[in-house]
Amino acid sequence: MLIAPSILASDFSRLGEQIQMITQAGADWIHLDVMDGLFVPNITFGAPVIKAVKPYSDLPFDVHLMIQNPKRYIEDFCKAGADIISFHVEAEEDVIGTIKKIIACGAKPALAVKPNTSVETVFPYLDKLYMVLVMTVEPGFGGQKYMADMMPKVEQLKQKAPHLLVQVDGGIGVDTIASSAKAGVDICVAGTSVFRASCPKQMIADLKRAAEDI
Repeated sequence: MLIAPSILASDFSRLGEQIQMITQAGADWIHLDVMDGLFVPNITFGAPVIKAVKPYSDLPFDVHLMIQNPKRYIEDFCKAGADIISFHVEAEEDVIGTIKKIIACGAKPALAVKPNTSVETVFPYLDKLYMVLVMTVEPGFGGQKYMADMMPKVEQLKQKAPHLLVQVDGGIGVDTIASSAKAGVDICVAGTSVFRASCPKQMIADLKRAAEDI
């Protein structure tokens, strides 16, 4: 199980330091939640912030675009340092064109699905994707409760495309990660549980251990 701490839960006044800290603490990826206040009610940050913090870690930058019409901004995020770009199937009419643009810019494409969206909506694109992100909370804010009833989506994806990476995001902690691991999840995004822990390094280790003890 890979752990991708979400900087949404970090101290934004010390963003570079926080990214350095979780890199040294054993994180596998850095998860960056981009929100526009339209697709989701919250606003976070954009490509300039990602570019500014990229030098603080050599881990893959996993950028989750919770924005309307993401295709317009793919080039900006690639130039800023995104290694993986997830966008929502609900937010873009030209899904194929967006996937192609991500690949052309040198990043790895991923599709994300909200809790109320059928996972079958991403099936036509699976052969073109690096990863599918299954939301286990309603996107927009951190610290929400994990939705275990999203795990059948993960199982369906793994049956349909066994080699495809599946990521979950929302409510991941030591008490919920086993459910994801059992379903076949490859990467767990963890924000609050890591950044609010007294020892983030120990928390990342505990999460990985809990995922293995199934």
